[in-house]
Amino acid sequence: MYDIAILWDWIAFAVRWLHVITAIAWIGSSFYFIALDLSLNRDIAGPADGEEWQVHGGGFYHIQKYLVAPAAMPEHLTWFKWESYWTWLSGFALLAVVYWVGAELYLIDPSKADLAIWQGILISAASLALGWIVYDLLCKSPLGEQPTTLMVLLFILLVVMSWGYNQVFTGRAALLHLGAFTATIMTANVFFIIMPNQRIVVADLKAGRTPDAKYGKIAKLRSTHNNYLTLPVIFLMLSNHYPLAFGTEYAWIIAALVFLMGVTIRHYFNSMHARKGRPTWTWAVTVILFILIAWLSTQPGHDSYEEAEARALTPYEQRFASAGGFEEAHDIVIGRCSMCHAREPVWGNMQWAPKGVFLETESDIARYARQIYLQAGVSHAMPPANITNLRAEDRAKLIAWYQAGS
Repeated sequence: MYDIAILWDWIAFAVRWLHVITAIAWIGSSFYFIALDLSLNRDIAGPADGEEWQVHGGGFYHIQKYLVAPAAMPEHLTWFKWESYWTWLSGFALLAVVYWVGAELYLIDPSKADLAIWQGILISAASLALGWIVYDLLCKSPLGEQPTTLMVLLFILLVVMSWGYNQVFTGRAALLHLGAFTATIMTANVFFIIMPNQRIVVADLKAGRTPDAKYGKIAKLRSTHNNYLTLPVIFLMLSNHYPLAFGTEYAWIIAALVFLMGVTIRHYFNSMHARKGRPTWTWAVTVILFILIAWLSTQPGHDSYEEAEARALTPYEQRFASAGGFEEAHDIVIGRCSMCHAREPVWGNMQWAPKGVFLETESDIARYARQIYLQAGVSHAMPPANITNLRAEDRAKLIAWYQAGS
């Protein structure tokens, strides 16, 4: 079993790598085409809606945009869709590998909601589907004709989901799921709306028919939403590495403010690319929001040592707390790890436990058995530079304890 833990960690690494690569491709192409469309020179003669000359890699590119069919409709068109699809597919796989398989550790917080593993996974999966359905219905309602009102309602939906996730999941899982919730809306926009509408337009153009303008209008609305949601999604996907973002009771408010920051930042660049000036006030608003987020991040969001000590162990924790070698492992962790991984760290000037991981009580140590095994047993990642002098025989005891519990 302990060999499976190593293999599973490498699988998670591989899927995460794929997710990052595909996300770079999707976001990069998205940013490029948004900037290109906004910066087109439309003061030109001919059927093209606009053109742009660009230089890159030692060559010159002459780009033209057509709203109607050019003189000769090309047989081959490059469709930018798989970047989006693979970003979502790899992200969903990563969600399952990390948060579903590791639900006891990363997904479920027994101090918030005493959920069974299957209940946590069901809430996780159902919320993603429900989010798209609600959002799609809003867009297809008469509110679709009122873009500003629709954006406000979308923001309210995201805030409600942020609060809801924070009531049932760990802080880390709550922000990650909000990112997955938003990314699902973005990819579903591409798969269910933008691409089908584009296919209808292309088919009409090839047949010599004039496409209905509504298809372009609908796709433009969804594309605009994706534009403003991109930066917050990136923040939320990175948040699991920073306890200051998720380790506070106000994590859901932090997430809400991040969405506002995404709007102010994108508004500046959209205005600049469209040659409508540089609204520098957006940076002032962004800085204020960031300072507010930094302040909220310092507010407590975890149980106290006394509360953690008094809490009953979960079945997962009981398994490792009753495994052979636990007492020795407990003493090793307390002596070599807990000075940093404490609710109030006592090592140097450290203010917060790394990754929000606490290793003070029996339940703490039993809960993070797998991470202790991987980072302080199999590898020498912890303690950093072996600063607390964790001996080889101690690492062997940690491995033996995890093996017994597995």
